[in-house]
Parts: sequence; structure tokens; C-alpha cells
Amino acid sequence: MLSKKSKAIGFILLSAFGFALMSTFVRLAGDLPSMQKSFFRNLVAMIVAAVALRRKGVSWKWEKGNLPMLLLRATCGTLGILCNYYAIDRLVLADANILNKMSPFFAILFSLFLLKEHANVWQYLAVLAAFGGSMLIIKPGFSADVFPALIGLLGGIFAGAAYTAVRALSKRGEHSARIVFFFSAFSTLVCLPYLLLDFHPMQWWQLASLLGAGAAATLGQFGVTLAYAHAPAKEISVFDYTQVLFSALLGFFLFDQVPDVLSVLGYVVICGVSVLMFLYNRALESREQASGRG
Repeated sequence: MLSKKSKAIGFILLSAFGFALMSTFVRLAGDLPSMQKSFFRNLVAMIVAAVALRRKGVSWKWEKGNLPMLLLRATCGTLGILCNYYAIDRLVLADANILNKMSPFFAILFSLFLLKEHANVWQYLAVLAAFGGSMLIIKPGFSADVFPALIGLLGGIFAGAAYTAVRALSKRGEHSARIVFFFSAFSTLVCLPYLLLDFHPMQWWQLASLLGAGAAATLGQFGVTLAYAHAPAKEISVFDYTQVLFSALLGFFLFDQVPDVLSVLGYVVICGVSVLMFLYNRALESREQASGRG
């Protein structure tokens, strides 16, 4: 029988592929407002989550005391999506995704405040090192070209807060399908006024791309929700970086995108730090288990 951590790893890999595919569909949808793209992405996820709730016979009502955390998850998640979509349309696909994948590092920081899950000095240093890697991708300067990358990083910060809220809700007994439904319904309602006021007519292929983005995002959303329900961020975050590999391959074959040298170096730093932290956490856990047996 699979352990909780093994299940979490499987879910996070599934999530990584889903979100990489979502980014590809968002890019394929062409020049449409981020709000419009987000609306269709969340509409599909909301419908799927609603069906899942009905099939499992789970109540629509959230667990007592969980509404503030659900609102935090939904607000940060919505802002994270909008920032990510803005970056996807303006950056190399792999760049946009690696900046969004700063979220596990920020989740370590947010876990301190929301979950009282204390990291140690090495884990906090890893956060700083990963942030340094992100600067290689952003390439700070006074050029307007930097703005989309900064928005992409901001999306990673919001996503880190959202995923921490997901773990907090899971620890409080909130059902995963209800978490996804609440977030998706919230985001759909937030985007609806903008859609009505500034709707851009779409070709059939654009609509198909957005529906594909919604389906892929739903796969990613359920995957990440279940992953963080089974294990903390510091134990599984390394596997989330396979999304960058998926995105780089899709970007190369579909859009002829080749990241520059500094961006690739940034990928190496961020992914390398993540791998080192994963190995460190495993060694730390083994020592604690050995100490407990002793």
C-alpha cells in the first residue's frame, strides 16, 4: 500500500503536467485579456468540482470555522492566476512557469505564520538562494521588459500563500473537492464583471484552447490540492519543478522558444536548491526517526 508521501509525489507530478499543459493552452488562445482567459479556466474547474461533490455525496457547506481560510485561498489563488497568465502571454513559457514555481519556497515562509510549521536556518537560506535564482530570470533593471517577469514572480508569491491555505484547510478536515469548488466559483464570479464589460469575441480555436486550459488546470488543481493534503510543502516541492521541464519542452516544440543563458542558469539554481532541500529533509527525517527509535 502506498504511503502518504508516495501518493503526494504522484499527485504533484500529475499537477505539474496539468499546469504545464494549461500554460500551453493559455498561450495558444492568443491575444485575449487575462480576465477572460481566467474566467473560462475557472468555469471548467468549477463544473468538474461540482460534479465531484455531487457524486461523492459531499455537502456544499464548508466545515465550521473554515470560511476565512477558504477566502484567503480563493483570493490569493485568483491573484496568482491573473499574474501567471499575464506573464505567460509575455515571457518564454519556461520563464513564466519557473517564476510561478517559486511558490513552494514562499509556502515555507507562509507556513510559519499560517500553520506554525517552523523551518530551520538551512530551509530559510534555500528560500533566499531560490530568490536569487529568480533574479537571474527577471534580470532586474530599469527596462519595461522587466515588468512581466516581476508580475510572474508576484504570481508565485500569491500561489505560495494559496497552497499554504490549502494545507491548512486539509488539516482542518476540509474536503479537497470543496476547496477546489470554492476557489473556482470565487474566481469565476470575480472575473465575470470584467468579462461582461470587456468581452473580446473569440474564434472557435480560441474557445477550444481556453476550454482545454480549463480542463488541464482542473487536473493540476486537483493534483496540487491532494498533494498538499498528503504532505507538507518542504517534503514534496522538489517534484513540482518537473513543470518547468514539461513547459520548456512544450514551448520549444510549439512556439520555438529557447530560454537565454541567464534564464537557464536561474532554472539550475532554483531546481538545484529544491533538490538539495529535498535530500536534506529526507536526511533530517531519517535522523529524527532513528532518534525516536533510540
